[in-house]
Amino acid sequence: MQKSVRYNEGHALYLAFLARKEGTKRGFLSKKAAEASRWHEKWFALYQNVLFYFEGEQSGRPAGMYLLEGCSCERTPAPPRAGAGPGGARDTLDKQYYFTVLFGHEGQKPLELRCEEEQDGKEWMEAIHQASYADILIEREVLMQKYIHLVQIVETEKIAANQLRHQLEDQDTEIERLKSEIIALNKTKERMRPYQSNQEDEDPDIKKIKKVQSFMRGWLCRRKWKTIVQDYICSPHAESMRKRNQIVFTMVEAESEYVHQLYILVNGFLRPLRMAASSKKPPISHDDVSSIFLNSETIMFLHEIFHQGLKARIANWPTLILADLFDILLPMLNIYQEFVRNHQYSLQVLANCKQNRDFDKLLKQYEANPACEGRMLETFLTYPMFQIPRYIITLHELLAHTPHEHVERKSLEFAKSKLEELSRVMHDEVSDTENIRKNLAIERMIVEGCDILLDTSQTFIRQGSLIQVPSVERGKLSKVRLGSLSLKKEGERQCFLFTKHFLICTRSSGGKLHLLKTGGVLSLIECTLIEEPDASDDDSKGSGHMFGHLDFKIVVEPPDAASFTVVLLAPSRQEKAAWMSDISQCVDNIRCNGLMTIVFEENSKVTVPHMIKSDARLHKDDTDICFSKTLNSCKVPQIRYASVERLLERLTDLRFLSIDFLNTFLHTYRIFTTATVVLAKLSDIYKRPFTSIPVRSLELFFATSQNNRGEHLVDGKSPRLCRKFSSPPPLAVSRTSSPVRARKLSLTSPLNSRIGALDLTTSSTSSSPTTTHSPTASPPPHTGKVPLDLSRGLSSPEQSPGSVEENVDNPRVDLCNKLKRSIQKGFNNTERTCDKEFIIRRTATNRVLNVLRHWVSKHAQDFELNNELKMNVLNLLEEVLRDPDLLPQERKATANILRALSQDDQDDIHLKLEDIIQMTDCPKAECFESLSAMELAEQITLLDHVIFRSIPYEEFLGQGWMKLDKNERTPYIMKNSQHFNDMSNLVASQIMNYADVSSRANAIEKWVAVADICRCLHNYNGVLEITSALNRSAIYRLKKTWAKVSKQTKALMDKLQKTVSSEGRFKNLRETLKNCNPPAVPYLGMYLTDLAFIEEGTPNFTEEGLVNFSKMRMISHIIREIRQFQQTAYRIDHQPKVTQYLLDKALIIDEDTLYELSLKIEPRLPA
Repeated sequence: MQKSVRYNEGHALYLAFLARKEGTKRGFLSKKAAEASRWHEKWFALYQNVLFYFEGEQSGRPAGMYLLEGCSCERTPAPPRAGAGPGGARDTLDKQYYFTVLFGHEGQKPLELRCEEEQDGKEWMEAIHQASYADILIEREVLMQKYIHLVQIVETEKIAANQLRHQLEDQDTEIERLKSEIIALNKTKERMRPYQSNQEDEDPDIKKIKKVQSFMRGWLCRRKWKTIVQDYICSPHAESMRKRNQIVFTMVEAESEYVHQLYILVNGFLRPLRMAASSKKPPISHDDVSSIFLNSETIMFLHEIFHQGLKARIANWPTLILADLFDILLPMLNIYQEFVRNHQYSLQVLANCKQNRDFDKLLKQYEANPACEGRMLETFLTYPMFQIPRYIITLHELLAHTPHEHVERKSLEFAKSKLEELSRVMHDEVSDTENIRKNLAIERMIVEGCDILLDTSQTFIRQGSLIQVPSVERGKLSKVRLGSLSLKKEGERQCFLFTKHFLICTRSSGGKLHLLKTGGVLSLIECTLIEEPDASDDDSKGSGHMFGHLDFKIVVEPPDAASFTVVLLAPSRQEKAAWMSDISQCVDNIRCNGLMTIVFEENSKVTVPHMIKSDARLHKDDTDICFSKTLNSCKVPQIRYASVERLLERLTDLRFLSIDFLNTFLHTYRIFTTATVVLAKLSDIYKRPFTSIPVRSLELFFATSQNNRGEHLVDGKSPRLCRKFSSPPPLAVSRTSSPVRARKLSLTSPLNSRIGALDLTTSSTSSSPTTTHSPTASPPPHTGKVPLDLSRGLSSPEQSPGSVEENVDNPRVDLCNKLKRSIQKGFNNTERTCDKEFIIRRTATNRVLNVLRHWVSKHAQDFELNNELKMNVLNLLEEVLRDPDLLPQERKATANILRALSQDDQDDIHLKLEDIIQMTDCPKAECFESLSAMELAEQITLLDHVIFRSIPYEEFLGQGWMKLDKNERTPYIMKNSQHFNDMSNLVASQIMNYADVSSRANAIEKWVAVADICRCLHNYNGVLEITSALNRSAIYRLKKTWAKVSKQTKALMDKLQKTVSSEGRFKNLRETLKNCNPPAVPYLGMYLTDLAFIEEGTPNFTEEGLVNFSKMRMISHIIREIRQFQQTAYRIDHQPKVTQYLLDKALIIDEDTLYELSLKIEPRLPA
C-alpha cells in the first residue's frame, strides 16, 4: 500500500522562485510551531493558490508549502499568556495581529500566523481568501446544484416521455383491437339485421352499462384536467402572473386616485378662479391663473383617457395587455415637461397672489371644501410632479414578473426607458420647489400670516423648540431657574430660521402658531449673535451657571426703534451649537452679499451680483458642472450636477458660502468622497488661500476706476499675488454702546509698517451688546457712532466733512471706506499688496473655521467614529491658533471648536438602550394588570425615542436597510425595526394570553388607551405599534372579543388608525407632525419610503460621472427633518419595572402560535 505522495521537486522549486519574484503577497510572518506555543519568524510568499515559506528573505529553497484551495482564513484573538510579563511585552503582544488558516480536509492541522501590524494582517487575510478560490468553489457548488436540478428535470422528462410513448403504443394496440371488434360486430350485425326488425329496442341493461361508461369517461377527463390546472396553479409562472395582475389592479386604483386629485384641482380651483378673474373686481388676473395652473387641465384629460383604457383592460381580465396603452401615453407625456419646467414659477406666482387679502380669503374658502380633505392648493399642484416616478416603479415591478418571452416585454422596457429620461428632467425641478412648498406650509400654520415667507428667495434652514428667558432690563437677566415649570411652559417657543429672518412663535393647544407681538420676526441683518457671555460680565457669569451654559443671545437693533435682546435656551449643548452655527452662517451670508453690493456698486434690481455674472464658472454649464435655474441663498445658481472637484471648489470659494449648500454637502459627502479629502481641501485653503479665488474675481474686486484701470494691474510675476483670490467677507466686529471700555487691537501684519495699523475694535461691557448693519439704518440720536449701511453703499467722496469725520471713529466703517476709496482711486502698489494679502488670509481663515464649526457641532459622529480624522482636525486648529495675525474673534471661535472637539461624549446626558437594559435587571417583573396605561405609554415613548435618537444619519444613505448585509450596514435602523416588531408582538401576545372573552376585551381597551396617550405624547411610532398589533389576523378575527369592546374604544381606534394610515404617503401623519411641538417620535418607515423613492428615481452619478447634487439636496432635506425630531429629548423618568416588562422577550409569542391560539379560542365557522 502506498504511504507517500510523489511530487516534482523541480516544478515546486520553480513555483517557489516565481512566488519570491511575482508573488501576490510577500513578507515576514510568525508561524506557530507544532510543539508548545513557540513562534518562528518565516518569510512567506503567496503565488496563485500555493503559500511558500522560507527561513529568510534571501533563502533560495522553500522550507515548506501549503495548498490553499478550499481553505478559510479568520482572525483569532491573542493567545492567553502564562504568567505576568513586563508591561512593555504585554503591550507588544496585544498590538500583534493573529489569524488562522483552516484547511477543508481532515488530517491537516490549522496554520496559525501572526504579524506586527493590523493593516498587514488584513491584507494577508484578504490575499489568502482570494487564493483559496472560495468564491469560485461556492459558484461551482451553485452551478453544480443547478446542473443536478436540470439533470433531474431531464430524467423526469425522459421518464414521462417513455411513459407517454408506452401509453401511445398501448392505445394504438387498443385502437387496432377495437377496430377489429367493430368490423366483426358490423359483420354480425349485417347477418342479424333481418332478424332484428322484429325485436324490441335495446336492452335496458346495455343502456345502463353505456351510461356508466360515459360517466366514468367524463369523470376521468375532469380529474385529468383538474390535475393539470392544479399543477399550473402551483407553478412559478402562475405565481408570477398573479403578482403581475395584482400590480395592474393596484395601478388602476392609483390612477383612479390621481384622476380624482386632478379633477379637484381643475374643478375646485382652476375653473372657479377663472370665473373670479372675469368678475368686476377680480382678485386675480387671467394671466396669473394660467401661470399657476399651467396645463393641468390638459393633463387631467390625458389621464382620464388613460384611466378609461385601464378599466377596459380590467374588463377583459385575465388578458392584461398594457404595452399599447403606454405606447399611446408616451408621446403625450411631453406636456409634463412644460408643467415641471414652470412649476417653480407657478408657486412663486401663487405666493405673490396670496399677498392680496381678497385672493387669500377666496383661496381659503376653496380649500375648505370637504373634497380637498384639508389639503392646500400647493399640494394639488405638486401631485403631477410625482406621477412619472410612480409609473417607473410600476413598470419596474411589472417587468420583474413578466417573462422574457412575453409578447409585451420589449414594449414595457421601451416605455420604462422613456419615462426614466423624462424623470431625470423632473427630478431636479421637484428638488428646487421643495423649499417654496415648505415656506408656504409654515406660512399657513401661522394664524396672523407672515408676509416674509411669501418671498420666494427665503430658504428654510431649521426649526425647533427653544425656551425664551424673560426680557432683560438694563442688561440684567431676571432671576429665574431653568428647571422651573413656569419657565418651561410659558417660555417655550417654536422657532424657525430662514436665510434672512428668524421667527419666534408660540403654539396654541390646537397646534396653530402665533407670532410674538414683540420680537416675533427678527431680520438677521439687524441681529448680532452673542455665543458666549464675556468673562468680565458678572451677570453673564451668573446666567451661564444658572442656565448650564445652554443660553445664547440675539441682540436686535432695528433702525426705527430701541435695541433689545432675545435670550434663548437650547435643550442641550449640541443643539445650542447647531443653532448658533446656522444663525451665524445666515448672518455672514447677508453681510457678505451687502459688502459685495458696496464693492461693485450694484444698485440695480439684478438678482445676480456683478461679480457672479462676470465669472462664467458660477452660472455657465460645463463638462464638469451643470446648474439649475434656481438661485440659492447667496443669489448664486444652484448646482444640479458637478464633479467632486467642483463641489469642493464651491465649498471653499471665499466669495460666498450658501447655508443650504453647506448642509447638503456635510450630510451627503460620504456618498461621493471621503472626510479625509474634505479636510485636506480645507487645510490647503488655509495654508494657500490665494489658490482658491478665480482670477476674474480678483480683477473685479481690486479694479481701479476706468481712467486708471490699466495703470495699477497686479504684477503677474509675483509668486504670491499672481494666484487667485476674492473679495473679503464682512468682518464680524462687535461694538457696544459704551465707548469707555472700547480698546484697540493692533494686528501684527505687514500693514503696520507700510500703511499704518488697521485696527478693529472689540469690546466687552456689562450692558447688553447691540448690533449694527441694518439696510436702512440711520444714526441713532445722542451717539457718535454711525451704523454701516450695506444696502446703499458707503458715502461718496463728495459727502459733507462732518459725515466723514463721524465715520472715522468706527473702525469697521473706516475699513470699508478705505476699500471704497481704494476701488475708486486705485491702490498704490504697497497698499494694494498688503490689503489684499491681509483680507484674503483672514477670509480663508474664517471660511475654514466656519465649515469646521458646522462639521463639529452638527456632525460629531464623524469624529467619534474616525479618530484619525479627529486628530487631523485638532492639529489643523492648533496650527490656526499659532497664527500671529489671528483676530480675537477668530481665536475665540477656534478655541470653541477645539473645546467642543476635545470633550468626550459632551453633554451626553441622554439615556441609551444599553443603559436601560442594564437597569431593568430587577428580581421581579411587573405584570400587565399592575401597570397603568400612563406608565406603559410613557415608557413606550421613552424606549421608542431612545432607539430613534440613536440612529446615525449616515445609515440613511444608500438604502442600506434594503441590502443583504443590512444588519452590518444599518444596525441602528434594523434595531429600530426589530423593536417595532417586538412591541407589536408583545401587544398581540398579551391579548391572546387571556382565556376568557372579557379579559381580552379589557386588554384591548387598555392598549387602545395606551395608544391614545402615546398620541398625546406625540409618539406616533408607538401608536402604529399598537394599532398594527390590533389589526393582525389573529386578533382581528376574534369577533366575540371585539363585540365586548365598547363603542367609544372602537371610535378611538378608528381615529388613531386614520392618523397613522399609510394612505396618500402618510399624508395625515405628515400634517400632524407639522402641527406638533417636539419632542416627537415619527414613524421611521415613512422617511425610509421617501428615501427609497428618491434612490430609485435617479442615480447618484450621471453617465458622465458627475455627482447628482440635486438628489443630494433632496436626501439632505429628509435627513434634516429626521434629525429635527432626534434632537429634542423627552423629560420622562425611567421606570425599570415597566421597561423590564416591555423588553421581556419571553412574553412574545410567534405569529404561527398566535394564529393557532386564535383558532383555538374562536374556531372557524363551518362553510
